[in-house]
Order: sequence, then C-alpha cells, then structure tokens
Amino acid sequence: MSVDTASESLTAPVEVAHPRDEQIAFLLMTAALIVAPLIAYPFFLMQALCFALFACAFNLLVGYVGLLSFGHAMFLGAAGYFSAHIAKVWGWPPELAIITAAIGAGAIGIVTGALAIRRQGIYFSMITLALSQMIYFFCLQAPFTHGEDGIQAVPQGKMFGFINLSHQMTLYYVVLAIFLFGFLAIHRIINSPFGEILKAIRENEPRAISLGYKTDRYKLAAFVLSATLVGLAGATKAIVAQNASLTDVHWSMSGEVVLMTLVGGLGTIFGPVVGAFVIVAMQNYLAGFGQWVTVIQGVIFVACVLAFRRGIVGEIAHLFKRSL
Repeated sequence: MSVDTASESLTAPVEVAHPRDEQIAFLLMTAALIVAPLIAYPFFLMQALCFALFACAFNLLVGYVGLLSFGHAMFLGAAGYFSAHIAKVWGWPPELAIITAAIGAGAIGIVTGALAIRRQGIYFSMITLALSQMIYFFCLQAPFTHGEDGIQAVPQGKMFGFINLSHQMTLYYVVLAIFLFGFLAIHRIINSPFGEILKAIRENEPRAISLGYKTDRYKLAAFVLSATLVGLAGATKAIVAQNASLTDVHWSMSGEVVLMTLVGGLGTIFGPVVGAFVIVAMQNYLAGFGQWVTVIQGVIFVACVLAFRRGIVGEIAHLFKRSL
C-alpha cells in the first residue's frame, strides 16, 4: 500500500447519523456536561472541553474535506500564546484576548493553508508538519513567548466586566458555552450548502471541478475555518490553565488530535468529543504510569485502526442502524 493510499483510507468517511438522532445526542451531551462538575473535577472537564473543540475543528478538515493535517498544533499553540500575552501584558479582558487570538490563528491559517493546499495526500500532510515546526521554533525563539518557560500566571480576569472567571464553576460554564458555540458552528458548517460542497470535494474532487466549483478556494476556506476554531480552543485553554507553553505547539500535539479523532470516530460530529475525553482521561488518571501512558495510547490507536476503524461513535451508530 502506498503512502497516498494509506492517507486516503485514513480520511475515508463513515456513516452519517439521522438529524433527529443528532439532536437527541446533542441534548444528552449538553445535559451530561451541565451536571458533570458534580461528578468530576472541573479543571479536568475544562481541559477536555478545550481538546474536544480542538478535535472537532480538526475533524472538520480531515473528516469532511479529506485533508489530513499533521500541523494543527500550530494553531492551538499560537492562539494560546496570543491569548496569554494579550491578557497578561496588554491587560485586555478575557473575551477580547480569546477572540483576538482566534482571529490570529485564522490569519496564520490563511498563510499556511494557501501554501499547503497546493498539494494533496501525504504531500499536503508533510507541508503542514513543516509549517508547524516553523511556528514551533518561532515560539521557542520569540522574546514574548519566554522560550521554554512559556507565559505563566496569566490573569483570568472578568469577562464582559462582570463574569468573574477566578471562580472555578463560573469558569467551567463559560468554557462549556464556548465549546457549545464552536460545536454548533461546526455542525452548521457541515450541514450547510458549503458543507455539502466540501463533502463532494472529499468524495470526488475532479468531478466537483468539472461541475464548476473552484475547489482550492473551498479547501482554503475550510482550512481557515478549522484553524480559527482550533485557535478558539487554544486561546480558551490558555485562560483556563493560566499559561501558554511549547507543549501545545509541539508536533506531538498534532499526533494526539489525530488519535482523539480516530478513537472517537472520524467523520462523525460527536466522535472527536468522545475521543478527546477518552484521551484526556487516560492522561490524567493514568499519569502514575509515567511514560507507559504513551505506550497505552499507541496500543489503543493500533486497536482502533485494525479492529474498529469507525471509532467508538462510528461503531455505535453502525450497530444501531443494523439493529433497525
């Protein structure tokens, strides 16, 4: 099997759920997340929500356009640095720091996307990886990022002047609102006429071109939207953790989001959310195993690819349809 064939198989779509089933699942997910702080540690949940939005935005590109990026960590990490610097050094309120950082990630997406979409398959993936490494070394060397120390003690402040984010439960529900906004935005994109064109490009780009669609423009638009939403996740994460570090812009973070998406279900709207919670939970609750956590994640990745390629949500949806 060639590398291009492997890349295409990785980005193969899965079965689409019925709209009513999606509505019920969304209500159940929202209700579960509202009461989740009564059961689990709020900081863990906020981290998981940020990574869930990261994975959903990544899935928008790989699951619905068929573009496998190995460099999406550059948007997460860059937005984190932007948000932390704006909040700490410039003294802007958190809502402006988050919005500005997300726009900044989108701007990086315009430049990197314009370069990357000129190639397809594994070449596109390698270009995104190379560009991501450039951003990583910029973050390592730039004076405002403080190198390996990162930006620490980022103030959480008051959102809109009256929502005090220093209260943990208040911060959790703000993060939940941001996640739901991003999730619904992605859902709307996927189910819009624009989203249908993206799916057509994924299925058969030459035919989409023959129908008169300028596919490069649609792919660039999807890339920028994905980058902006990843930036929203990264900016929010910096406010939650009160720091920005090289970890979020490192190439390994791009690998983790691929793992989250595959474990949950590639090309499913809820799969990346489930995958993100599974991976973040493993990292938190299996931390005592040290480096063995990485080995466990690798075993799960191999099992998902070999045993159930649809992922957790994809397999559940498939079994549910077969039972009807």
